Amino acid sequence: MRVLLIKTTSMGDVIHTLPALTDALAALPDVRFDWVVEEGFAEIPAWHPAVAQVIPVAIRRWRRQLLKTLLSGEFKRFRQRLLEQQYDLVIDAQGLLKSAWLTRYGRAPVAGFNRESAREPIACRFYDRAYFVPAEQHAIERVRQLFSQALGYPLPSGLGDYGLSRQQLAAPDAEPYLLFLHGTTWPSKHWPEAYWRELAERMLAFGWPIRLPWGNEQEKARAERIAEGLAGVSVLPRSNLAGIAKVIASARACVAVDTGLGHLAAALDVPTVSLYGPTLPGKVGAYGRGQVHLCASGPDAGKGDRNKPCFDDLTPERVAQELKQLLRTPEMI
Repeated sequence: MRVLLIKTTSMGDVIHTLPALTDALAALPDVRFDWVVEEGFAEIPAWHPAVAQVIPVAIRRWRRQLLKTLLSGEFKRFRQRLLEQQYDLVIDAQGLLKSAWLTRYGRAPVAGFNRESAREPIACRFYDRAYFVPAEQHAIERVRQLFSQALGYPLPSGLGDYGLSRQQLAAPDAEPYLLFLHGTTWPSKHWPEAYWRELAERMLAFGWPIRLPWGNEQEKARAERIAEGLAGVSVLPRSNLAGIAKVIASARACVAVDTGLGHLAAALDVPTVSLYGPTLPGKVGAYGRGQVHLCASGPDAGKGDRNKPCFDDLTPERVAQELKQLLRTPEMI
């Protein structure tokens, strides 16, 4: 059985789809997925054994450069690639108009969330089969339920399995270290630099080396300020997604703000303390074993404001206590 999967963005959303693929492969051993995903996240689907091919799409870039995209033939080649394959089913796991629009090139019945379940109800106009999935639950469970209904197998019980192998990615005999995932998009999601530095000092006092990744010049500058003068804190070289996945897989534990790399740490089964300020973890938090969620509690916490800081009461002392407790669990010793 060949299924075309549409789930383009964001990194967290892409990672949240992986357990549904694991469920499907366990129930239907011959099922294989071709996954349409934004070009920046195209490495992720290829890590899952149920994915036959990854089909990158560039909706963000195409929107900015529409004329260039049309003249270059890039979209025509993308469309032709979909039309060349015969599919048994198309699943839109995103529930947006932009994702539903892409389903028209799959030449197969299209399944997705119904009007009560989709993020943009208008997307349902593109579907042949629309399924109700309750909204008040984690995004991973919603996608798992969509897949089980669309593909006709019983929903497995228990925690979802991302289908990734930490052992295959991790560096053998790596020196134990902690990883601070400090980079994120919204200004309000940033934990204060002074807090990162104090947390580093606290964990260094317990003998833990710390590594700081970065993805752009702004993040690099922040990492350098956090590490300045602290022996045992290393700013890593810039890396692609596969490279940072190896760094995460090799870490003893992570501390992360609300960021796609935090979800990747959860997918790789790396114990992580995740920090939430303007957002809440209930529906989209880091999902898996060894995941600790700490939420700010000030008046602006959880309100979804992209710019208003709200982390003052989530102190380095509290984060250090939770991290040390996580490091004391039997599987960490």
